[in-house]
Amino acid sequence: MRKIQMVDLQSQYAKIKNVVDPSIQEILESAAFINGPKVHQFQENLENYLGVKHVIPCANGTDALQIAMMGLGLKPGDEVITADFTFAATVEVIALLQLTPVLVDVDPITFNIDVAAIEKAITPKTKAIVPVHLFGLAADMDPIMDLAKKHNLYVIEDNAQGIGASYTHKDGTKTKTGAIGDVASTSFFPSKNLGCYGDGGAIFTNDDDLAHIIRGIVNHGMYKRYHHDVVGVNSRLDSIQAAVLDAKLPHLDSYNQARRNAARKYTEAFKDHPSITTPSGRTTCDGICDTCDCHVFHQYTLNLKDVDRDALVAHLQQHNIPCGVYYPIPLHLQKAYKDERYKEEDFEVTNQLVKSVISLPMHTELDDEQIDFITSTILNFINEN
Repeated sequence: MRKIQMVDLQSQYAKIKNVVDPSIQEILESAAFINGPKVHQFQENLENYLGVKHVIPCANGTDALQIAMMGLGLKPGDEVITADFTFAATVEVIALLQLTPVLVDVDPITFNIDVAAIEKAITPKTKAIVPVHLFGLAADMDPIMDLAKKHNLYVIEDNAQGIGASYTHKDGTKTKTGAIGDVASTSFFPSKNLGCYGDGGAIFTNDDDLAHIIRGIVNHGMYKRYHHDVVGVNSRLDSIQAAVLDAKLPHLDSYNQARRNAARKYTEAFKDHPSITTPSGRTTCDGICDTCDCHVFHQYTLNLKDVDRDALVAHLQQHNIPCGVYYPIPLHLQKAYKDERYKEEDFEVTNQLVKSVISLPMHTELDDEQIDFITSTILNFINEN
């Protein structure tokens, strides 16, 4: 059996080496390292893929989220509502801009932000909502957009884990995640579904004026060299990373399909086990349907019941099976983001998930032998304990 990895980028690279290597060599020979033709080519191709008017590449996913908020002109003290159960970057940028983070609980099935909790948290100071498409599952965007319209709020999609997923609207139409809200951000960190070989990110929007502002912000606030029209930052996607991403983009749907196929095999192995809840699509789904496109399985995360999660982690490590706990501490309990406003009873779901979730290896190169070994090792542990 091949070595099991949380993400197998080496095997993935081997399959696209014949495209990646010449593209990088071309950049080395042209020395067009920053804002070169490859960056613009990737930008245009990603716009076409997502069906969004503007893609503005930048240096990383955290910058992308911060720049999106800067572009909206949010002011210190403005409240921004987001999920308590997510990676810290989401709340980090809110705090960095001296905005006021407002953390709310998540849905127990999807792990995505609870729409009822959003509505309860809205105050006259609320200016934006940041839904996270967590683990690759599209958040429930229609009611979120309805809430935003009702209260005149911005919606900033955190699409760092969800690129390639589609959201099915109430009328049956579909939109790619990242193309629904006022603005969106994504990360191209190597382990992402569409990842480069370093750091990278991008901002998406259909708003022409907002896109113009953001293009200035990513480049020191300049639209003309040495003319600084807005307060900006230095955040650019380099040409080599753009070349890698452009080589991968035509494969993104097949990459996501490979993840779904692996997820189905995991789910089949764990089916009907009383101690294991497997991930599915929307709350209306009863599994991973054949046409599933709402979930791209950036992570495959189990929710355990009456299982010593930490002992299971140790057991898997003993058998050379990597795994992850995303996330072990709620954001509202992190030292940097504690606030007396928060009440523990408002985070019932998150407080349970941090004790019971475990994420299994998930990538495009998983094979049946590896999945069988992973699932049997987990089942043997749970059944014997």
